[in-house]
Amino acid sequence: MAVDRSHLPDVGPDPSFAFPSIVHHTLANGLRVRAVEHHSVPIITLALQLDGGSGGDTPGREGLAALVADMVDEGTGSLNAIDVSDALARIGGDYDIDVGPDATTFSLTTLTRFAERGASLLAAMVTTPALRDADFERVKRLRLDRLRQLKDSPPALAERAFLRLMYGSHPYGHLPIGADETLRRLTPADVATLHRDRFGPAAATMVVAGAMAAADLIALVDRAFGQWSAASDGSPETPASALTSFPMPPRLALVARDAAAQSELRIGHLSARRDTPDYPALLVMNAVLGGQFVSRINLKLREEKGYTYGARTGFDWHKGLSPFALQASVHTVSTVDAIRDALAELEGIRGNRPPTPQELGLAKASLTRGYPRNFETAQQVARAVTQLALHDLPDTYFAEFVPKVHAVTADALVAAAHTYLDPSRLTTLIVGDYAAIRDTLPSLNLGEPELLPIDV
Repeated sequence: MAVDRSHLPDVGPDPSFAFPSIVHHTLANGLRVRAVEHHSVPIITLALQLDGGSGGDTPGREGLAALVADMVDEGTGSLNAIDVSDALARIGGDYDIDVGPDATTFSLTTLTRFAERGASLLAAMVTTPALRDADFERVKRLRLDRLRQLKDSPPALAERAFLRLMYGSHPYGHLPIGADETLRRLTPADVATLHRDRFGPAAATMVVAGAMAAADLIALVDRAFGQWSAASDGSPETPASALTSFPMPPRLALVARDAAAQSELRIGHLSARRDTPDYPALLVMNAVLGGQFVSRINLKLREEKGYTYGARTGFDWHKGLSPFALQASVHTVSTVDAIRDALAELEGIRGNRPPTPQELGLAKASLTRGYPRNFETAQQVARAVTQLALHDLPDTYFAEFVPKVHAVTADALVAAAHTYLDPSRLTTLIVGDYAAIRDTLPSLNLGEPELLPIDV
């Protein structure tokens, strides 16, 4: 069969998709439960989401929330870390931790026939971890070693430095792993205190999805977590999302790495909250600009200019004000040219170069064609529902997503870009060889670079 490769295939209709219903329940102890039936395979996923996350770290204790999360599977009761690992292995358990800026999620996936054992084990780990001093010292040492490794990773250096530039001392301004100086000061008493104060049913949501009736899923959670109690409600006194004091970052900043063959770039600023009504328009705008391989940024910097293997843009969504950023690793000699071209594309999407019908169609297709595959497994469904809980989104959100994306017009896209992308506020961060690019930086007209330490 002959294939015409002179143009892209025609875009067909969206695949049909219906998100399963969510049953809400609150246990007597205040634990909120969301149960979802998912009968395709005999699997069950429990995902316990606790308010706070790394954004709940207090000044001087950055990294504590993630350290406590790591301690949860180090032992409970008479079980040590090896015993917990063996217990998970016996039920084929897939245990995972996700420490985000606004919440920490502990999840366990296992076969339905092991649902009772899995739920009981997860409850014991989260509610009554052993928190032994020897385990604390080992976990802290591993995290300090990881921090030393990150100093040799330009992308990690860029991510840490960019967060600090955007947020300063705000709780969002550090990675969950924290920093060397603050980690070294943490003690077992700090871990025990945070667990006592933050781990409570009133500040938690349990999402359970699997091949059981919704009533049975809720009863399962009640049996495992119904006796959980805490001295406090578990919520941070002031959520990070409620704080609004941010620094005025420089237009140009640089972390020097002598003789680096490439420059790691971050260009962006604080932009929007996750709950903005312009969220669909921003997603489509980002897909046109830098959210897919055929986006403008990647086609310009990679395909046309050959500066990089890949460039992309995106929002790092928080409950509070979230950053928009361009990310790329470019040849050192092309650093300034790549920045200039990137800034031009960021300006163009605001109206000078509105999206063409083809760009708009491809952007929407990238968001909608594969959308149903995000919900194929119980684990995916549970994680999706935790996002509804975290951001206070309606149960109808997933059913409404595709129609809302298709409703975005070119004018709405440009309006969103004009509102949420401001070239005058963009900060450009370079992690690279300062000596090699020093003489070319003035041509960008971004002012003198602010030199940042490598352990920012």
